[in-house]
Amino acid sequence: MTAEPTTLASWTRALRKQLDALGLDSAALCREAGLDPALLDDPNARCPLSLTTRLWQLAVAASGDPALGLKTSQYVSPTTFHALGYALIASSSLREMFERIVRYHRVVSDALQLELREVGEAYEFRFRVPPGSPAPAPEALDAFAAIYVRSCRNRLSRDFSPLLVQLQRPRPADPTPWQAVFRAPLQFEADESLLRFPRAAFEQRLDDGNPELAEHNEAVLRRNLEQLQAASCSERVRSCLEAQLPDGEPSAERIAQTLHLSLRSLQRHLADEGTSYEALLGETRHALALRHMRDPRCSISEIAYLLGFSDSSSFGRAFKRWTGQTPSQYRDGCNNA
Repeated sequence: MTAEPTTLASWTRALRKQLDALGLDSAALCREAGLDPALLDDPNARCPLSLTTRLWQLAVAASGDPALGLKTSQYVSPTTFHALGYALIASSSLREMFERIVRYHRVVSDALQLELREVGEAYEFRFRVPPGSPAPAPEALDAFAAIYVRSCRNRLSRDFSPLLVQLQRPRPADPTPWQAVFRAPLQFEADESLLRFPRAAFEQRLDDGNPELAEHNEAVLRRNLEQLQAASCSERVRSCLEAQLPDGEPSAERIAQTLHLSLRSLQRHLADEGTSYEALLGETRHALALRHMRDPRCSISEIAYLLGFSDSSSFGRAFKRWTGQTPSQYRDGCNNA
């Protein structure tokens, strides 16, 4: 079983700024989603996709605005994407910019697979959910598409628009906000999400490109990718927990044996990463619980089993501690959202 996709906490910060601008309590919504607001203030922290998806759901419900993702894109700055943001603004063409997005997007989030393809007199930028992975919130994908269209306008011209925007999201009751942002032919409920751009504009040389600055930030990005690919001890523990929980709650000793470590070495590695086995067990169960609760085919007793609890009542007590709601109350809220 692969580890759950994660996203940089700084990406979530843009949503918090949008919520605060609307007069909503973003910190309270984060806690309700299972995210620690203090953790989100660390720009290098990474958040599980299931929890950020839950935050988007709560944010849309609290704001009553299905176009919240489009508006959140206005709060994204180069620092949101760390070195990638600065590499993009230093790129010498839109093509070069999107090639970097495809090459280094995993530094920001590994929830999507990206592809840039040349098709006749156009370029198509595709973004899709990897097979077997959970889908991000539709509003998050709205923000993702809007950010990169805005990036093109910032680099080339405010009048620039894509040739076509396809989104897999359900068609909104009022598509006007999407039309206002993209200013292009729109297709909702598409087979795949993509942005199509004119080839001539995409290959046009940009006067403000800075190859030296771009290369400097690419060096940082390459190091970041190497660090992500060399999974941390806590990430490996989470993967083991996800695989072993359906067989019952595994002990720390059992996880250490799976990772070919002594118990003392495991505890030391986790302490160096600022966590513990008990904390990871709770976090993993919490994230998996929210993921399974959104699947109506999965009963509460089945979820308790999948998370390694001895019975449904034990799961119910843990779930209320995590969310402040019983599993039944939480599921009713999801069904009514």
